[in-house]
Amino acid sequence: MSMTFCAPCIFGLEGICANELKYLGISGVRAENGRVLFEGDWRTLARANINSRYAERIQILLAEFRAESFDELFEGTAAVPWEEYIGMSDAFPVKGRCLSSRLMSVPNCQKIIKKAVVKRLSSRYMLSWFEETGAVHQIQFLIMKDRVSILLDTSGAGLHKRGYRADSNDAPIKETLAAAMAELARVRPGHFVCDPMCGSGTILIEAAMKARGIAPGLNRYFAGEKWSCAPKEAFAEERELARSKIRADISFRAEGSDIDGKALATARRNAELAGVAELIAFSKRDIRDFSLSEGYQTVITNPPYGERLLDITAAEELYKVMGEKFRAEKGKSYTIITPDDDFEKLFGRRADKRRKLYNGTLKCQVYLYFS
Repeated sequence: MSMTFCAPCIFGLEGICANELKYLGISGVRAENGRVLFEGDWRTLARANINSRYAERIQILLAEFRAESFDELFEGTAAVPWEEYIGMSDAFPVKGRCLSSRLMSVPNCQKIIKKAVVKRLSSRYMLSWFEETGAVHQIQFLIMKDRVSILLDTSGAGLHKRGYRADSNDAPIKETLAAAMAELARVRPGHFVCDPMCGSGTILIEAAMKARGIAPGLNRYFAGEKWSCAPKEAFAEERELARSKIRADISFRAEGSDIDGKALATARRNAELAGVAELIAFSKRDIRDFSLSEGYQTVITNPPYGERLLDITAAEELYKVMGEKFRAEKGKSYTIITPDDDFEKLFGRRADKRRKLYNGTLKCQVYLYFS
């Protein structure tokens, strides 16, 4: 069964997400604003869910059409072959967003879409009422500039929920964004990676998982696995394939430090759950006591800043300390994310490269120093 899939992602990560899917052997990959589309079957769906480090979730794109009225929304939705995915007892809740469109009432659009799906399924199953006690098929819609996208979510919990972060500090970085920073820093199996403000350890854990080749979704389950239309062997076989790619013969190592002992305890637990505890050493240390090591060193960090944990003045002082500690030396690289437009000025030198990304709803820049 050939399907079109949609992988929504953090704005700014579309290219990275698309390249990852291509590397996984997936075809028809094309990046758009805030999402990546691709083609495939149930094995493709399982592979993307289990292996994608940067996608927020994997959806089946069922239809796209123009709708300027509720009648057009109803007819377009009713034309979708829902019976190919949703069984007689399955649940099919509806949620979505409306942006810059004539149809701007989300509750009303939800009702219309639900009504259209019920009509379609009623005509196929000869039922007038659905108990919806079975597997959940989350219907999602996006209406933007009168263009409607109708999707089925196959992931369930967002793909950033890898299963290892039982606890976190007050302002954790999202796992998908941490993984993207490791990719931008070009982390490899032989690297020495440091995060001197590691918090609950997410950046280092994602870097270590990437270096070892541990698929981020290997130890969790997905909504699509419970669907009767999805062959069970698809997920089982893709998990086995992912396990076969885990590398034990690597020289990767990492060090994380923080001034918060509670956060460090959480980081250690998270690293254990992720299966990378032996690759990461954690210690309690102030950034002012940070010193560079001999040889090659990759520093990746998400420093606290004014809108997150520190007041603006304290954040600016921190950037100055970082500029003093993160010296420009051969073999040293620094990847730093912050929303502060004055970071380079406070840090003391211009970045070799910058990348715009979002940390939640906060527009940030990733500053890359490698020369």
